[in-house]
Amino acid sequence: MDTVTLLSRVQFAFTISFHIIFPSLSIGLAAWLSVVEGLRLATGRQVYRTIFEFWLKIFSVVFGLGVVTGVVMAFQFGTNWSELSRISGPIQGPLLSYETFTAFYLEASFFGIVLFGRSRVPPWLYLASTIMLALGTSLSAFWIMANNSWMQVPVGYVMRNGVATPTDWSRILFNSVLWVRFPHMLLASFLTGTFCVAATGAWYLLRRQFQEEARIMLRMGLYLAAVLMPLQLFFGHLNGDYIHEHQPAKFAAIEGRWHDEQPASEVLVAIPDGANERNHYSLSVPVLGSLVGSMSLNSKEVGLLDFPRADRPPVAIPFFAFRIMVGCGLILLAIAWAGTWLGRRGRLEQSRTLLWLSFLSFPLPFIAILTGWFTAEVGRQPWAVYGLLRTAQAATPVLSVHSVRVSLAVSIAIYGNLFAFGVLYIHKLLRRGPTGHPVAANPNATARRPLSVGPEQIARRELDPLTPASPATSAHFEK
Repeated sequence: MDTVTLLSRVQFAFTISFHIIFPSLSIGLAAWLSVVEGLRLATGRQVYRTIFEFWLKIFSVVFGLGVVTGVVMAFQFGTNWSELSRISGPIQGPLLSYETFTAFYLEASFFGIVLFGRSRVPPWLYLASTIMLALGTSLSAFWIMANNSWMQVPVGYVMRNGVATPTDWSRILFNSVLWVRFPHMLLASFLTGTFCVAATGAWYLLRRQFQEEARIMLRMGLYLAAVLMPLQLFFGHLNGDYIHEHQPAKFAAIEGRWHDEQPASEVLVAIPDGANERNHYSLSVPVLGSLVGSMSLNSKEVGLLDFPRADRPPVAIPFFAFRIMVGCGLILLAIAWAGTWLGRRGRLEQSRTLLWLSFLSFPLPFIAILTGWFTAEVGRQPWAVYGLLRTAQAATPVLSVHSVRVSLAVSIAIYGNLFAFGVLYIHKLLRRGPTGHPVAANPNATARRPLSVGPEQIARRELDPLTPASPATSAHFEK
């Protein structure tokens, strides 16, 4: 592979890896906000509105960073990957346009109502706006996954004059691969949101701050995760099935399998050696590979040596990335189930071990998403569109090494500054907490409100957040 193509791949990998953390969190938080607003209307408890307004601020920052970092992605199709755009443009172009016409319009329209319309629209319409905002963010994920899934398993097209021309949009939009991968990505985003919420609640409880809001955030986050994680593992298995059927070389690389085996063993850990076509320090389980690959105890599973070197993906990245992803998922499942078990027995907030585990778990969903993408994208190599267009043929032919180096350096600098700004500002919001006022950590503190004497603070203290608000008090808060 020439230097220009390699640098273009590095730039695309860097920008998409940086970008994906923001949409994944915003999708999860948008769904979380709609649930919290629904609980506020159903129970009348002011604490849910306090939590909602707190997370709405964080969602706004994350959403803005996702939009800004995503703009560069579209430009790269024209600057670095013009051959990919020329050959697959009749399919990928409309899919990206549909994202704008549906997802972006929904997000932009209803985000304005959510931000500024609480006092201007009826409560039911405000709740509907939060749901439509969540729908918009999910639709954005759908169109992106439709685009990427077509690159993984191209269907519903014919080649005319060297260009992929769509012949059946129903096959493109309703093929089984997309409807396995899209729920997997959507659940990953929901889990990212729930664990970030739970980690924040655990952090406040460890610091003995905002304890009522913190208990709700921790319990809801872990309870939702306890339900969603098994679904995520199920769709992860379905993803493995599609790879096994449509991308056998990628599947062999993920498994670290070099030779055909019948029955096949499952390599748990190893150090793949691509140069010598073997594994070092391998630990495997007999027969399990056949069970994982084909749900059979005696199936024949192909190895990488069945494919020419030019058609094999790099082995180390998908092999290790897949295991990191699965490891993160199993750790998150254990934390969610342990937290739910303790919560059902009224001992969740007293377990400092579980609080620390919940707090420290917040990077794991992001790591799982990134390593999942690395597995999917690197495992697809050497194809940009699997079986149709090689990555080396998809790059812009007239680019110079210098221009790609400059664009990569600029991307790193700009994205680094954006990331620093986003992290620092979100950390500032987290330190202020649900009340919007900074509170110093105090191991003996039990109050969750600052000592202010304004009418709003007095009214909030008079309201018992554990019981439904009276109509008069609710009307006061709606003003």
